[in-house]
Amino acid sequence: MKKILLWVLVLAAIFPVWGNGAWSLDSCINYAVSHNLTVKSRELNVRNAELTVTEAKDAFLPNLSGGAQQSFSFGRGLTQENMYANRNTSQFGWSVQMSMPLFQGLRDVRNLDYSRANYRMIIEELESAKDNITLSVIAQYLQVLYCKEMYDVAMEQVRLSEFELNRRKELVEAGKIPELDILQAQAQLSQDELTAVSANNDLDLALLDLSQMLELETPEGFDVEPLSVSMIELPLMRPEEVYESALSGNHSVKASRLAVDVADKYIKLAQSGYLPTLSFSAGLGSSYYKTSGFDNESFLGQMRHNLSQSLGFSLNIPIFDSFSTRNNVRKAKVQQLSAQLQLKETELQLYKTIQQAYTQAVAANKRKESSAVAEKSTRASFDAIREKYNYGKANATEFEQAQTEYIKAVSQSVQAKYESVLRRRILAYYMGN
Repeated sequence: MKKILLWVLVLAAIFPVWGNGAWSLDSCINYAVSHNLTVKSRELNVRNAELTVTEAKDAFLPNLSGGAQQSFSFGRGLTQENMYANRNTSQFGWSVQMSMPLFQGLRDVRNLDYSRANYRMIIEELESAKDNITLSVIAQYLQVLYCKEMYDVAMEQVRLSEFELNRRKELVEAGKIPELDILQAQAQLSQDELTAVSANNDLDLALLDLSQMLELETPEGFDVEPLSVSMIELPLMRPEEVYESALSGNHSVKASRLAVDVADKYIKLAQSGYLPTLSFSAGLGSSYYKTSGFDNESFLGQMRHNLSQSLGFSLNIPIFDSFSTRNNVRKAKVQQLSAQLQLKETELQLYKTIQQAYTQAVAANKRKESSAVAEKSTRASFDAIREKYNYGKANATEFEQAQTEYIKAVSQSVQAKYESVLRRRILAYYMGN
């Protein structure tokens, strides 16, 4: 009972139920990886490659087959006396044949090596697909959190505008400001409410995109948890260190390297056509023959007396095959060059991705620092303008401009924060963390 309860708690932590709590980042990643259609398709490829390896192993086994035949003949036929007479005959026979490859020009051995290398490559392609969906989920998850904070910023703007509208109404009633200021405040509130509606729509769309990425049937009740402090404050890693680690651990690079190995083995497999083949065969059989009008030996007697055995060897030496083997080898070498180019392209793309993530992270950090200063200064400016406005030393336009600048600085700070988190997270993932 305790084990069942433990498993229930573990599954509940990994796969939360819709509407019964927000999803964590790890829960989203695990669910997406286990339900993504591309990943499932790659899993089928792995299964197919595994069966191909089994098939290559089975090629070393002998072939054994058996058969039987029964025939009847009616009407006139030529007899031993060289005369035609009416005869009814029946014949039954059986046989068992066995053939076994002794030497197939190393084709079976090389085909097994090729199949195993291809199997390892497809496994890495599966892991690469999981990496891609993981990075996509991380990016979309952070996009949801960014939209959440932007919606909070928009709602804070609405609250400030509502407070300012009410305050201006009191000032108008006291005769301290003109009614035009109320109209301006109402217009500002309407604009801020429109911005909040747009931010809420962005949040809904971000949640919808994430739920579709997870292959959820419906996004209703779907929500996410905020990131922990340790996940936000990730260290900024040097791109050289990340790239060196990724070269040995990244599954896309591993798959490309194995593709080169597969191409090398395919060349050797194609070259097997130049070598001779040798096979062994054996057979066993017997027959029973009956003719009407004659005394015929019993079935068991004929089976015993007509028993035959055979043994044989077959040697095939290729002399000229219309350049088929030569052309296959050339095609395999072209495939090898293509795999080598793909490996270089994969490594280059990985290096570019890491360099871009690092550069964007550095830029985001700078924007984060400057936006923090801007947020603090615009907040102080907004408080000062509001104080002046209360004493009639600033007009409504100056007040609204200061408020807008403050909200803009807060928005830029939020954007820089999540940009930095995303790029750092990408670098950490390529680093193997």
